[in-house]
Amino acid sequence: MSTGPLSRGDVLEVVPSPAPARTVVLTFDDGPNPPDTPALLDVLAREDVRAVFCLVGEQAQAHPDLVRRIVREGHVLGNHSFHHDDLEEWEPDAVRGDLERTLAAIRAAVPDAPVPFFRAPFGHWGRAIPVAGELGMRPLGWQLAVWDWEPPGVEELVRRLSGVVPGGIVLLHDGGGDRSQTVEAVARLVPRLRAEGWTFTVPA
Repeated sequence: MSTGPLSRGDVLEVVPSPAPARTVVLTFDDGPNPPDTPALLDVLAREDVRAVFCLVGEQAQAHPDLVRRIVREGHVLGNHSFHHDDLEEWEPDAVRGDLERTLAAIRAAVPDAPVPFFRAPFGHWGRAIPVAGELGMRPLGWQLAVWDWEPPGVEELVRRLSGVVPGGIVLLHDGGGDRSQTVEAVARLVPRLRAEGWTFTVPA
């Protein structure tokens, strides 16, 4: 679960969306996590939205069926470490072992699915960016974090999510706790933004 200090200043790298016009990227960390991930996938399928799911290795290992569903429904995968440990002070070899273990858990469920992105737990990149690059993954940051790991209520989440900017990447969570508020906020937000002329995409 994402806890502790987190702000835009913690983001070292942000992968831009393909177009700067009114596009937004939704990303979800810490899953897969029943029942919230299946409920979220239902919402995304109904709204025809693709997203990025940054998976925790132990969760992928525990719920390979959900990993398969995420990929089957057209979403993009990211590596979010195996146990969601803070990698800030880890040596490169230790980081590599953790990321490789996470990739192995993901690929046990979806052997041929690409994992193009890495997101550091807590936004603490440490020495992880070059290691992730050697493993074929780009760092995925964010423009807007709404602190949904401390659930403030659906209305407040919707209000915070209104802070999206064109080309922005939004940090949300489908795991690490009860994420039903996040699911409901996304269900409310997507049709509202679409009515305002926004489109949803994934990073190039």
